[in-house]
Amino acid sequence: MRKSLFLYLFIIAVLMNLFTYKYFSSKDESQLKALTSKNKELQASMDDLNNKLSDANAFSLEYNDRAQNYLNEGEISDFTERVTQALLAYNDAPEGNKYTDQAKISEQKFIITKVKLLNHRWIMAQYSNGKLWGEVLLKYFVNEDKSISFEVLNSYLYPEEFN
Repeated sequence: MRKSLFLYLFIIAVLMNLFTYKYFSSKDESQLKALTSKNKELQASMDDLNNKLSDANAFSLEYNDRAQNYLNEGEISDFTERVTQALLAYNDAPEGNKYTDQAKISEQKFIITKVKLLNHRWIMAQYSNGKLWGEVLLKYFVNEDKSISFEVLNSYLYPEEFN
């Protein structure tokens, strides 16, 4: 009787091990399938974001080879920084940045907050006085003496209800 009891216990133990093995191996397979499908989703999402980023950078000096060749500058990031700093230097004026095309309102002057070089000739900038926001399209030139001059092409100040 003792032999048959051990035999039954052995068979039960083997069956439990078999079912446990089957459960965990199928669980691993299902997790692998779920991770694979999630990976494909993330890859598709990443591709979509890369396409959107590429479209957003279509008007950017960093990705415009023709404009870079026209400028004949060394490092474009250094050139972009130099132009940006030249424009932002006008923020220190007591009346505000003259290239916002906006007069000072009470005590608050308009200063440029964001700058994007579109190509070898145009800049798009965002400006604010803390309460009102606007955008300006500028034309810039690199002079013979390597100084940078700007010219306002168009400016738009958003109405207060949109701020």
